[in-house]
Amino acid sequence: MAELTIEIDPGEVGLDADRLARIDQHFERYVDDGRLPGWLAVVTRRGKIAHVGMHGQRDVEAGLPVQADTLWRIYSMTKPITSVAAMVLVEEGRLELTDPISRFIPEFGASRVYVKGSGLKPVTVPATEPIRVWHLLTHTSGLTYGFHHAHPVDEVYRRNGYEWGVPPGVDLASACAAWAGFPLVFQPGTEWNYSVSTDVLGRVVEVASGQSLDDFFAERILGPLGMTETTFSAPEDDLERLAALYSPDPETGRIARNDAMGAGALRRPTCLSGGGGLVSSPADYHRFTQMLLRGGELDGQRVLGDRTVAYMAQNHLPGGADLEQIGRPLFAETTMTGMGFGLGFSVVQDAAATKVLSSPGEFAWGGAASTAFWVDPVEDLTAMFFTQLLPSSTHPIRSQLRTLVYQAVVD
Repeated sequence: MAELTIEIDPGEVGLDADRLARIDQHFERYVDDGRLPGWLAVVTRRGKIAHVGMHGQRDVEAGLPVQADTLWRIYSMTKPITSVAAMVLVEEGRLELTDPISRFIPEFGASRVYVKGSGLKPVTVPATEPIRVWHLLTHTSGLTYGFHHAHPVDEVYRRNGYEWGVPPGVDLASACAAWAGFPLVFQPGTEWNYSVSTDVLGRVVEVASGQSLDDFFAERILGPLGMTETTFSAPEDDLERLAALYSPDPETGRIARNDAMGAGALRRPTCLSGGGGLVSSPADYHRFTQMLLRGGELDGQRVLGDRTVAYMAQNHLPGGADLEQIGRPLFAETTMTGMGFGLGFSVVQDAAATKVLSSPGEFAWGGAASTAFWVDPVEDLTAMFFTQLLPSSTHPIRSQLRTLVYQAVVD
């Protein structure tokens, strides 16, 4: 079990300890007034953990507190790991960013694009451009999520059982075959829409590597980085460490237990979701963020080349646009204005436009249960936040955390 402990006095790395304490003071109120069950926050600078804060319960009903080794459903914080997996294969020449994904998933060879009509009777035209690997990495593929409730194609996903996850018994290959048969929301490469793209990317990784996604993760990323507690379900021996999942009560706004959604992490899934399937510990995900901050290497284990990581953290949206210009106006795990999107991460383009303290080039993502992380190469800083409140749009946790972290940087 990896340790998660403070490694350096904050003052030695340009952080003010009293100001860091504001993180804990602020988010303690979220627990005390019933908006969050419990949480854990980590701030590092110059490769050293300078702050660890935690408060509340990992399981309110059982009276179990949040601890440093609590396990969390990280949902879409799985996406950066899948994106790194794809780039490992790019570095080896087994994938190219421009490859049509039909090379690996033939069902995508005849994609059609919605132009009008209802979810029951969509009118479509052939795709003018094939979905390529980079479209999956940047969410510009034209795929969608059934839970968006924003477009007739979203309804197609829901009617076929693809709203939050996949129908019972469906594996990743079958899910991809189904998605390939649904219309695209737009022509590939023309817009940005948060979607099952990274799940499809996980299938591309499987076919290109000849390994299941969990085996590839274990061999090429998790094993080398010592991330022994990051899996597609919580180990049976560690279920007591897994935090319970909560959602806001529609009447009171206070937390209400959500075992219907939370149960998915209790057993190995039939469908290995590269878009949202992993359970992890803060110590494990800390190692992943440090690998990214250090340009693909940690403790002598190199997962990616440093140029590759820097390339992933550039804005890859067409024309250098930000998400506000090119993105569909719907839910994502990021704000849109001033924010670009790289190969698996949101990327700060214009810090002033985001209206939140941040650095140009900072890259990040979050998960549906209000978890979040970011890596800031300019300030040599990372931050992580873990809780279990679904959906992540319930409270402005991420913008508040950014402000609270950056106001503590004083060198």
